Amino acid sequence: MGLFDFLKKGEEKPVQPQAKPAAAKPVNQPVTQPAQPAQPAAPQKEYYTVKSGDSLSKIAKQLYGDANAWHRIHQANTDQIKDPNLIHPGQKLVIPR
Repeated sequence: MGLFDFLKKGEEKPVQPQAKPAAAKPVNQPVTQPAQPAQPAAPQKEYYTVKSGDSLSKIAKQLYGDANAWHRIHQANTDQIKDPNLIHPGQKLVIPR
């Protein structure tokens, strides 16, 4: 039995070093997190300031060459355009590309 107890102790020792590499993994994770250069895409958003006489279809025709693409602009701006037939001069709209 004394030999059996020795084996149990031997089994416990490798378990403890395994916990240390597991603790080292989170240290490596932040190294992978700074790979966020995709965020500079946010400042590349294009905006259009609505002028008097504008409509979503007129803006779409001007920017996309297709008046029927107005829904792209509407979908990108649902936070400020409740009725796509009603936009107001001075509104700054996000223009999706």
